[in-house]
Amino acid sequence: MHCLLVAATASEISPFLEFYRKTKNQLRDKLELDIIITGVGLLASTYSITRQIHYKKPAIIIQAGIGGSFKKKIPLGSVVAIKQELIGDQGVTEAGKWTTLYGLGLIKGDKFPFTKGWLINNSAILKKIQLKKVKGITTNEITTAQKKIQFYTDTFDPTIESLEGAALHYICLMEKIKFLQIRSISNYIGDRDKNNWQINKSITNLNKELIKILKSI
Repeated sequence: MHCLLVAATASEISPFLEFYRKTKNQLRDKLELDIIITGVGLLASTYSITRQIHYKKPAIIIQAGIGGSFKKKIPLGSVVAIKQELIGDQGVTEAGKWTTLYGLGLIKGDKFPFTKGWLINNSAILKKIQLKKVKGITTNEITTAQKKIQFYTDTFDPTIESLEGAALHYICLMEKIKFLQIRSISNYIGDRDKNNWQINKSITNLNKELIKILKSI
């Protein structure tokens, strides 16, 4: 199987990269693996993934990274799989009220690849893995304002915020490529005190799950 592994930054998958350098012969018998570091954000991620798949189309794409959580009941360091994604901050503010592009009628919520506005992953690999399946939103602005946090929570009820996830879902649905997005929770949305964050733990846990998944496919 040809698998493409993507991450926004090398640091997020650095433990896996070290593992792969030492043990890649163990994976080669059943897995042909390419790895790209896309850069941070929707534009960089969309460009990098699209360019790569038109050079060499994979059977599956796995995106791994850390992210912030809207759900404080989920412990920091937890690893989750993203079932469905959308771009949370596409819209307009009018008369002090935020409206999405779906609300404006500029995007049809049930026109492929969308389902009720969401980019939903129905790949068999998502059903196979044991990670908790959650909703994610992708934003161009890291969310800190309480008013916006409340809007996202009330409107989308997401668990994870990232800067790249929707790019993966959109591309793979359009190109009919199986895919998986996994995220480890490094912080809670709105908390900018990095003394409270658990980035190292999140990266460690993320890469443990990533190795497990790549060994199993």
